Amino acid sequence: MMKDIRVVTDFPRKVREIENLWIPMPDGIRLAARIWLPEDSEADPVPAILEYLPYRKRDGTVERDALTHPYFAGHGYAGVRVDMRGTGDSEGICKGEYLKQEQDDCLTVIEWLAGQSWCSGTVGMIGISWGGFNGLQVAARRPPALKAVVSLCSTDDRYNDDVHYLGGAQMCDNLMWGTTAWAIAMTPPDPQLVGERWREMWEGRLNGNGIWMQDWFEHQRRDDFYKHGSVCEHYSDIEIPVYAVGGWADGYPNPIFRLLENLPGPRKGLIGPWGHKYPHFAMPAPRMGFLKECLRWWDQHLKGIDTGIADEPMLRAWMQDPAPPAAIYDERPGRWVAEPAWPAPGMGSLALNLAPNRLAPDIGSDDVLTICSPSTAGVSSGAWCGYGVLPTLPVDQRMEAGNALVFETEPLTEPIEILGFPEFEVTLASDKPVAILSATLSLVLEDGSAARVSYGVLNLTHRHGDLELAPMTPGKPEAIRLKLRCCGQRFEKGQRIRLAVATAHWPIVFPGPEKATLSIHCGGSRLILPVRAPRPQDAQLPTFDEPESAQPVAQEVLKPAEPFRRDVVTNQITGQTSYIVVNDSGTVLHPHTGMIIAARHTDTFTVHPDDPNSAVGTCTWQKSYARGDWNARIAVSATVRALRHVWRMETHLVAHAGGELVLDREETREFPRDLN
Repeated sequence: MMKDIRVVTDFPRKVREIENLWIPMPDGIRLAARIWLPEDSEADPVPAILEYLPYRKRDGTVERDALTHPYFAGHGYAGVRVDMRGTGDSEGICKGEYLKQEQDDCLTVIEWLAGQSWCSGTVGMIGISWGGFNGLQVAARRPPALKAVVSLCSTDDRYNDDVHYLGGAQMCDNLMWGTTAWAIAMTPPDPQLVGERWREMWEGRLNGNGIWMQDWFEHQRRDDFYKHGSVCEHYSDIEIPVYAVGGWADGYPNPIFRLLENLPGPRKGLIGPWGHKYPHFAMPAPRMGFLKECLRWWDQHLKGIDTGIADEPMLRAWMQDPAPPAAIYDERPGRWVAEPAWPAPGMGSLALNLAPNRLAPDIGSDDVLTICSPSTAGVSSGAWCGYGVLPTLPVDQRMEAGNALVFETEPLTEPIEILGFPEFEVTLASDKPVAILSATLSLVLEDGSAARVSYGVLNLTHRHGDLELAPMTPGKPEAIRLKLRCCGQRFEKGQRIRLAVATAHWPIVFPGPEKATLSIHCGGSRLILPVRAPRPQDAQLPTFDEPESAQPVAQEVLKPAEPFRRDVVTNQITGQTSYIVVNDSGTVLHPHTGMIIAARHTDTFTVHPDDPNSAVGTCTWQKSYARGDWNARIAVSATVRALRHVWRMETHLVAHAGGELVLDREETREFPRDLN
């Protein structure tokens, strides 16, 4: 985490820490908070920067918090980290993600912070992933003291741009993240802070927090369940300044462009090459002085200091140069570009028509091509959400040979740069009412290797919308428009542009209920690329500061982590292919709390190429917490089977306190497949 980061210990203002305090809620529940603030803040009050999460401030985010919040405090802010209700060391129960109760509690926290004697009365929110989501959601509630937000790797649309459904297709992350969130929700509070109540609080969570992904499988359309917390429903509700940040390797770059286009107030966007991490320690490099950039944002909007950030381009994005496909990169070559607004003025487009094996602007074809991909098509795609620090990025797309229809340009006669959303306009027919369309855009290098640039997936029953669905009429051609994931990519002279069209994209999404064949009508079908011409002013952009942070916390490794594993294995007897991930964190001691923590998880997805109903995913987590003669541990396992008519979910939770079995619960539920 600390590679190439300058550690700052001599701040303009001396910092003190309040290790734990309790913020009361109107119903009597108390939330646990940790605060760093200037020593002289009683005499010279400061704005508060809130990060509000369910990820356990004492151990789950302790390393990241130590880098960030003391840094803010040393520069004249109060860094505040609060455990949400029913998580970490906070009281109560947490029945799901982004619920109204979560927002209501946050409004109370903001009001409480603004009323403290050390606070100037203004508050900002910062967060990545969950904390980025709720920053936007709370901003839409308009608490008077909240004046600005920094939202990283988050979304404006909980249905279309999160872990649940991709173009209406059931995502494998619905199970993977669902199991992860379930495991987090089952962990105990720290007896060192809550005393003997820890057992009562823990059992309340084990029996009350529930299995949130059951709701996600229950709600398969974009109904009110997902509309709640999706700020795209009413962008105008957010009036305060928003800085939206993300990376091309992350799962959430799309919302940045939509937020820039639709928010009514001051907004700014930053997209680097990064995975799902804060930009001052993210991979791939280059990293940047993100905490300094945050200070410029906070100073401008919380202190009224003109830092110049309001006069800068609305969007800064990393234009990636070509690079060979790899599961992990230390660095992505490229350069920063900027746009004054989004949609950007002066953008062009390149339309490439389809013909058998070909992609070009000046060709026409009446050919009709058919594709029925094996259910294993897409295995080269890697993880939907890359973290950058693990080898989970897409690899050479030549692995998909035979799985898709491939259309490719001749070698380019001049470089092309694209920024934004590619689109695939296609006329097609399906032989089944439910079918999946997958489109993958790749850069073909001179040696023939193919690096994925973008992709899109559409459950064709969602072609007109995500609430009122329409099965395909077998054999009837229809015009479809599929927006691919946003990207910023340079193609060099001599390289090729490739489009691969398939009927599966596993293990990003589960297969459809039955194998479908698509007939692709080349006439009227085309790939549209958002072309951005290089501009002289790009070279004149100010450079970002080098990354720096506060002092990291120490950890003592008691048992080294096992090497991360990502394997694709085909059983030669059954013919089934398995995608397997094993991630063991080892055992570590946190000296500042004396807590010893161990964690291990596995994800296994298996399918037969000719049988979509053989698709099954199993995810497991084991977590343990110990100090002295106290210890608690949990083990969870969740399996989802993609049967013809139902999603069958089998879950198992086991919890121990020392040698005592606290809970052993198994459950099987079935959810009718709703045209997916």
